[in-house]
Amino acid sequence: MKLEELSVTEKAAMLSGGSEWDSRGNERAGIPSFVMSDGPHGVRRQLGAGDHLGIGASKPATCFPTAGTVANSWDPALAEKMGEALGREAHDLGVNVLLGPGMNIKRNPLCGRNFEYYSEDPQVAGRMAAGLVKGIQSNGVASCPKHFAVNSQELRRQASNSVVDERTLRELYLTGFEIMVREARPWAIMTSYNQINGTYAHENKHLLTEILRQEWGFDGTVISDWGGSDSAVAAVKAGGSLEMPSPGYTSVRELVGAVQAGTLAEADINVRAGEVAKLAERTHFEGVGRDDLMADDVAKDHHNIARHVAENTSVLLKNGSSDGKIAPVLPLKAGTRVAVVGDMAETARYQGSGSSKVNATDEENLLDQLKKIDGVEVTGYQQGYERHGGKNNVLVEDAVALAAADTTDVVVAVVGLDERSESEGLDRSTMAIPEGQNDLVKALAATGKPVVVVLVAGSPVELPWFDDVSALLYIGLSGQAGASATARVLTGAVNPSGHLAETWPLKYEDVPSSGWYPAIGRDAIYREGPFVGYRYYETAGVPVRFPFGYGLSYSEFTYYGLTSDEKGITFTVTNDSDIAGATVAQMYVRGPVGGAMRPDRELKGFKKVFLGAHETKTVTIPFDRYTFRHYDVVPGTWKTETGEREILVGDSVENLPLSTTQMVQGDIDLCPPNPVLGHYLKGQVKDVTDNEMTALFGHGVIAPGKTVVFGENDPISSWKDSRGFVARTVAKVLANKEAKVRQKTGQPDLNILFILNMPPRAMCKMTQGMIDSAMVQAVVKIANGHTFRGAGSFIAGYFRNISANKRVAKELENK
Repeated sequence: MKLEELSVTEKAAMLSGGSEWDSRGNERAGIPSFVMSDGPHGVRRQLGAGDHLGIGASKPATCFPTAGTVANSWDPALAEKMGEALGREAHDLGVNVLLGPGMNIKRNPLCGRNFEYYSEDPQVAGRMAAGLVKGIQSNGVASCPKHFAVNSQELRRQASNSVVDERTLRELYLTGFEIMVREARPWAIMTSYNQINGTYAHENKHLLTEILRQEWGFDGTVISDWGGSDSAVAAVKAGGSLEMPSPGYTSVRELVGAVQAGTLAEADINVRAGEVAKLAERTHFEGVGRDDLMADDVAKDHHNIARHVAENTSVLLKNGSSDGKIAPVLPLKAGTRVAVVGDMAETARYQGSGSSKVNATDEENLLDQLKKIDGVEVTGYQQGYERHGGKNNVLVEDAVALAAADTTDVVVAVVGLDERSESEGLDRSTMAIPEGQNDLVKALAATGKPVVVVLVAGSPVELPWFDDVSALLYIGLSGQAGASATARVLTGAVNPSGHLAETWPLKYEDVPSSGWYPAIGRDAIYREGPFVGYRYYETAGVPVRFPFGYGLSYSEFTYYGLTSDEKGITFTVTNDSDIAGATVAQMYVRGPVGGAMRPDRELKGFKKVFLGAHETKTVTIPFDRYTFRHYDVVPGTWKTETGEREILVGDSVENLPLSTTQMVQGDIDLCPPNPVLGHYLKGQVKDVTDNEMTALFGHGVIAPGKTVVFGENDPISSWKDSRGFVARTVAKVLANKEAKVRQKTGQPDLNILFILNMPPRAMCKMTQGMIDSAMVQAVVKIANGHTFRGAGSFIAGYFRNISANKRVAKELENK
């Protein structure tokens, strides 16, 4: 039987999940269901009914480094190798669709899920994601990149409206997705929770049809984030294929009712059902069931791959000082006596919290791994700090005593962010690491012994002790084999080659969006426009701790001989040292003088270059469709200005020793910027006026005031301001309970956080059909203080909903 021959009810049923992780198939049409699973850096194949927050138990799988760490490799081929291993594990564990990678632009360093995202730059995000997608799909498993699009904060994540001007949207927030879609051809993509300029992502026709499908040529399935669908009818019209997890039959009823009322064409349902069927066909395989576990030999091999990835992502941020006052201490010389300090040296933190949390097949810690290294003597260990607590002078004193001992040559201190600092569901409150850890590092440095800091964090932190330590190695969240990889870097078995994929500001106040992030109301206004990360710091002349693209090595490299033509650039790189190593060659472009408003420079290409001792290589970086274009809002198309571009090449956005010019023949003349843009023209986004914002956005932008009347899209956390005692109490009790759990366990309570961020309309999507849209409106009445009226409507709606769902279920059973 052909798909089109199924009843409207049967086809509508295929457009929503059958359970937490399974789609609905159709036996009559021979369409199997398929299994989805979280998997940005490890397959989280849950046992039993499962949940979407990483709380329930899951099958053992390899925990690879997180995306924010993998991006520091600047090596799409490495991401592809990791993707191949991820896809193999997904297949072996009975998963058809792996939900990842996460590839949103890092707008602000405090975003709680930054560790899951690649970069502040779309070139890095897009090309690294393309590598991972290719690797995953080489196994016949679909990759489902996320969160499409403009998802930049966790606060109110299901009830936030990202207000962004069209040019910034296209050039910064969508270009990474475009690169990934065009290069890797993913079979699925996941929409974000938030609205984009007033329309939810999963029902945004401009995003899903006009851009994703028509412009980029995407031919796959668009899946909602879990509970991220609003109107099933609007989603089908706009290009949303499948809403997850399972709204029961409520969405089926809405779709069938819309077809019967003539407000939705059956042809639209046919198209969406065809997309779901195509994904089922692409990913179907036999012989793998829910109880299958990964083979031991595969687990061992993949642990080694995870180590290889971690080795190539470590970023050496300091090794001695440029003035010679602090001598290089890394790599540790043979015979070095090492004191190891830090709770995270003994109990490793190697991943974030939330839906990406993996039940690792193996675990390592740096203390044990250093003890295994020949030629390095570990003379002792001290905890140094309370992992989740404040100051502990006794622990600091014990660590200082070990560091000061005559038996200690070098101190290796492992510090960073704890488990409650970086998680899905909440944003960080500060860029600082715990005060007790800062005090520890300062005290260790005061002993006069060389201090090597190993920094564990998924995103930038402030470093008040940076000038006092001898070396700093940033390992990010390095996965289950990160400890052995770190030991090999510290001792010189591996030459560090990572470069930062995001800028590290000196302090949080320097961040362009620090004054309005996260947005606490309905609208998150992206008033900084395109000036995010290095685009801001380089344009506005703001000094930083580490520039975008920065990373040191045990080798020394020389760049020279840059030439360009209409196809691209060519230059030469030489390794001037006796040590094999790798550098990341980066190409930046500066727009034509007198042309459209742009940041001072933008990354337009890069290449990881591996060189043996004293080896020389010629490097070519081609120009492509992204190199010289800009988005022209008035005609709504991409344009290239005719004019001279400056091409700059080096190993970070601030170290660009090579430059040349290239005349570009475009399709339009120079487009002088609107002078009304004022402060934007120099990147001074913290000083922009309302008139300048109007010029950027093309319309007035005013942040809404405090919510007075609550709707179905306002999160439960906002009920704390409700006039109704019951609603106000619910919000406050939940918030207080989550805070107590986090304080007691050191881990965020993801269930409570999800509920607090959840708007009532999501209840219709997350309860297996127990709540429908009419019952949601009853909840909204309670939120607005009409407790008894709302409760009565809810109870009456409950019984009506049960009866309606039974009728749909009976109809499907009789087919």
